[in-house]
Amino acid sequence: MNKKIAVLFGGTSSERSISIKSGNAVRNSLLKSGINAHLIDTRDDFITKLKNYNFNQAYIALHGRGGEDGSIQGVLEYLNIPYTGSGIMASAIAIDKFRSKLIWKACNLPILPDIFVSKKNNNLFNEHTINRILHLQFPILIKPNNQGSSIGIQLVHSLSELNSAVDIAFNYDNNILIEKFIQGQEYTVSILGKQILPTIHISKKYSLYDYHAKYESSSTKYCCPSGLNDIQEKNLRKIAMKAWNALNCEGHGRIDVILDVKNQFWLLEVNTIPGMTERSLFPMAAKADGISFDELILLILNIKKPLLHDQ
Repeated sequence: MNKKIAVLFGGTSSERSISIKSGNAVRNSLLKSGINAHLIDTRDDFITKLKNYNFNQAYIALHGRGGEDGSIQGVLEYLNIPYTGSGIMASAIAIDKFRSKLIWKACNLPILPDIFVSKKNNNLFNEHTINRILHLQFPILIKPNNQGSSIGIQLVHSLSELNSAVDIAFNYDNNILIEKFIQGQEYTVSILGKQILPTIHISKKYSLYDYHAKYESSSTKYCCPSGLNDIQEKNLRKIAMKAWNALNCEGHGRIDVILDVKNQFWLLEVNTIPGMTERSLFPMAAKADGISFDELILLILNIKKPLLHDQ
């Protein structure tokens, strides 16, 4: 019997436009492979469609809140529809930068010093917090805590820039992360099941690998293989897989890291639903390993474990 696949895309997050590109690419690939695939925009009445259309499986092509945070995974678990990617808890933790770093720190993994600030209990400008910020030393990064695609990230060079950067970050999330910024080379490690795909080196013109650098700038270059030596590559793979497993992630995803001038890797964040656009890094890493885009989509559909009550 030909499986009926729901490609969940769109949604209501600030990453909707990227999700639409990913969803269309995935659905077109599945149709090429002879799979009965349907686009379902989760901004609309998607639960009724999922219940009434008798889908055998869901490919989650959603990015950000409402898709990458465990909520859609919970809906699919309730409807007993197997889905791609990480489960509820892993998704919820992975999108939360601060709590991901707490787990990584407990596992003795390398994380950059940071300060967590909540809009609800905004203690940013008291003396203690200002001293902690000064201790990090400028420049620092201001990040929305639960946001992907580097949206809302600001690079701050002095206290005078802090107010506006915090206001921008709070536009995207009620919690922000103030993180030490280091100059270095950025890399991303793609994971497919238990397999680590070739590492990608991200070469950018400007200091910050932000939304513009990721999706709009023609000056950002990607090298795969990355150019790391064997010792560095082995060390990075070990760190990335340990970070992935610490959050109990599964299926497919990416770990972003930075290599400083002292040859030290630092974990940045994990992406449990990588983009599948023409500029996306996960398909690039797969291609370098001899896996075509169409093959990759089929592999992703088949590597997720079935739901517990299906076993």
